[in-house]
Amino acid sequence: MKHPLQEMMELRSKGEKCGIPSYCTANELVLEEVLIRAKEQGTPVLIEATANQVNQFGGYTGMKPVDYYQMILKMAEKIGVPEKQIILGGDHLGPLTWQDDPEEVAMAKAEELVYQYVYAGFTKIHLDTSMKVADDPEGMLSTETIAKRGARLYKVCMKAYEDLLKVKPDAMRPVFIVGSEVPIPGGAQEEEDTLAVTKPEAFAETVRTYQKAFEEAGFADGMKDVIAVVVQPGVEFGDDQIFLYDHDAATSLCAELNHYPGFIFEGHSTDYQTKECLRAMVEDGIAILKVGPAVTYGLREGLYALSMMEKELVPANERACLIETIEETMTEKPDNWKKHYHGSYKQLALARKYSFSDRVRYYIGDDEIVETIDKLFDNLRKYPIPMNMLHQYMPIQYDAVVHGALDKDPKALALDGVAQFMRDYEYAAQQKSM
Repeated sequence: MKHPLQEMMELRSKGEKCGIPSYCTANELVLEEVLIRAKEQGTPVLIEATANQVNQFGGYTGMKPVDYYQMILKMAEKIGVPEKQIILGGDHLGPLTWQDDPEEVAMAKAEELVYQYVYAGFTKIHLDTSMKVADDPEGMLSTETIAKRGARLYKVCMKAYEDLLKVKPDAMRPVFIVGSEVPIPGGAQEEEDTLAVTKPEAFAETVRTYQKAFEEAGFADGMKDVIAVVVQPGVEFGDDQIFLYDHDAATSLCAELNHYPGFIFEGHSTDYQTKECLRAMVEDGIAILKVGPAVTYGLREGLYALSMMEKELVPANERACLIETIEETMTEKPDNWKKHYHGSYKQLALARKYSFSDRVRYYIGDDEIVETIDKLFDNLRKYPIPMNMLHQYMPIQYDAVVHGALDKDPKALALDGVAQFMRDYEYAAQQKSM
């Protein structure tokens, strides 16, 4: 059975400029909308969890890989999306969350991490060994070190796959993503002036070095499982800035793909790109488009708009006060944003609410906040939103409601905040139905 991503690559080899968005999130409301749209369109859907969200110790979601996998399948069954339509991926799998440990400790934990992802049934594995660990020497890691560690993790992945076949004989063989120029998860942490596009020779060196590392590790054919390399095509975002894709700046990098017909590029931090930029990226060979903060940002935007309308419509003693609850939670528990946001008291307050890096996503799944969101939805069902107010606060959703494409239920309105970003990726991907 061929992997759907390999089928996509076959289509590209025949001249079809198709791609696929990769929705990297653990938020259940976002995942619900992702699966709803997958059902409507009948196209393969790629959903990923990152190593800091989901790992053998629970990550910040409290979920191990098997827990995340089962959560997705349960949601998909309820919505009516068949398992074969879903591709589950693991993002930044490596020593990312154990950089304070020495190499042997960090890599041993990374081995257990990738084993659990593959054994749980994840079939798109991003081997990310680009980050330094505690006993690495000063300076940047060499491509050789990165590739050697990547080969070590690949070996563990294939052992996990062999073990999985014993209990699930029809399990799909995983495919792999590698690359040494990997943007940090979640967007830039500091203000940037320019971005350096990966040099063509750096991409070529990555492929050669991984091939050598795989051969030295005893599985020369392993590179057949590697379908993509992560590169920096010149896209990124920060608190209040977005670097849009520049086709001309990436021309030489993308032209280098012609010499490597078995590969595509994976683009990280593609959040907030215009649909035209995303489409250009797919046409240029950046066929896997990672998006994470943008979809939770869209949800946050929708929820905050609903909260503003609640203040207009609902008596004070009945309000959910979602915005205030999230702000209070974030200030009481600052660990997930304090290293990322900088500036004065006012600047920090604005960043907590509106930053493109959307650190709200680390809190929006808390039990108290989930209850507050549910109360917000219930309040706006009890006190329905008038159309003139909907136009004021959610003009995009207003237009969809007027044209009969969207229900005026508050939950549907919030989820469409996610969909308005997804539609740009769907336009770019030009996917075929299954």
